[in-house]
Order: sequence, then C-alpha cells, then structure tokens
Amino acid sequence: MQLEQALTALEQHSDVATIEQKTAYHKQERPVLGVPNSVLNELTKEWRQSLTLDERLSLAAELWQTNIFEARICAAKLLTQARIKDDQAVWDLLRSWLPDFDSWAIADHVASALQKRLVADPSRLETVADWTQSEHIWTRRAVLVATLPWAKMPNPKPADLEIRDQVLGWAADYIADRNWFIQKSVAWWVRDLSKHDAERSRAFLDTHGPDLKAFARKEAGKYLKAPSDG
Repeated sequence: MQLEQALTALEQHSDVATIEQKTAYHKQERPVLGVPNSVLNELTKEWRQSLTLDERLSLAAELWQTNIFEARICAAKLLTQARIKDDQAVWDLLRSWLPDFDSWAIADHVASALQKRLVADPSRLETVADWTQSEHIWTRRAVLVATLPWAKMPNPKPADLEIRDQVLGWAADYIADRNWFIQKSVAWWVRDLSKHDAERSRAFLDTHGPDLKAFARKEAGKYLKAPSDG
C-alpha cells in the first residue's frame, strides 16, 4: 500500500465537525482529519492483515512523517502486535519516535506498541531505564505506560516480580515531578498493579502516597480496600 492510498482512506472518513474539538482536546497544532477511533482500528487491522512486515514498517514510517494526528495513530497501530518474528526493526522505529511525542494520545498509542516489544524481549528494559532520566516529559511518561504489562500480570514469575519492583522504583523517583501527566502515569501503574498485587501497591502508597498529588493518590488507591474493610 502506498502512502497516498492510506491518506485517501483516512480522508474518506473525515468528520469535519469534530476537527476543532479534537484539536482542542489533544492540545496540539498538527493537522487533524477528524476520523473516528473505530475507523482507525478497522483500517489498521485491514492493513496489518494485508501487508508484510517490511511493508508495514515502510508505511508506518511514512505515516508518521506526515505529522497528521490520525496518521501517527495509525503508524503506531500498524506496529502493535504481540508476536513479530525478527522484531528489531520494529523496536528501532518505535524508539525513534520518542523525541516527537508532544501529546498523550499519540504517545500512549506508541507506548502500547512498545509494550509488546518489551514483553517479547524484557532485556530491552535496560534501554528503557535510560528513558527515566530524559528531560523530555513524554519519554519519561512512556516508561510507565510501556511497562504496564508487568503491573497487569496475574501470575508473574520471579523475574517478572523483579521487573515489577524495578518499575515501582522508577515510579517513586517520578513523584518529585509535579507535572499532571507524570503524576497520572504513576497513579495508573499503581492502580493497575493493585488489581493483581495489592500488597505491593499498598506498600508503595504507604511510603510514597503522601508525596503524590491528591488526585494521583486517590486514583492509585482506587481499588484498594482500607485496612478496616477487612
């Protein structure tokens, strides 16, 4: 599939009435087509099934370079797949987009694709550790979004528990950053963890909860019962 074909498919589903609202909601200046999320899901599902991996990589790179909101979302969705043989090129392309992150929607879609590549090869967390020191807020936030699978694992192995503790350490270091999106990412991780590992979530909040912003502290403990609840 050529880039022109992909953009034409997107433009055919443009809803002009939603462009202004979506532009304001996502706090960005890039072009927005106003394509519903359901359509983006359908189109990228079709493209994933019909294109080879090399073709998907090429199309994803070209879609990203257009700087169109929906095109960048599609670029991420094209590469969001659990099992990819020889996925180094996918990992490299996804990583190359980190400096371009400037809004939560695009950043989180790429982070969802990164999740699959980290689970496929946890040794890549050595690279992710460096991201925690980035001056770029969206790169730092991507660390916690991309590692969410370890918060959600119902039956983690010992190695997974070590990773879980490592990420909680990163989350603790983030608390000094008062940015809303960083605080939200910490809360999100601890909240999702609490569904599968209440003990670790409660220990985190007992130690660090007072230093979180109020909204983040409330969100992180959303699914935890108070000790008096038994």
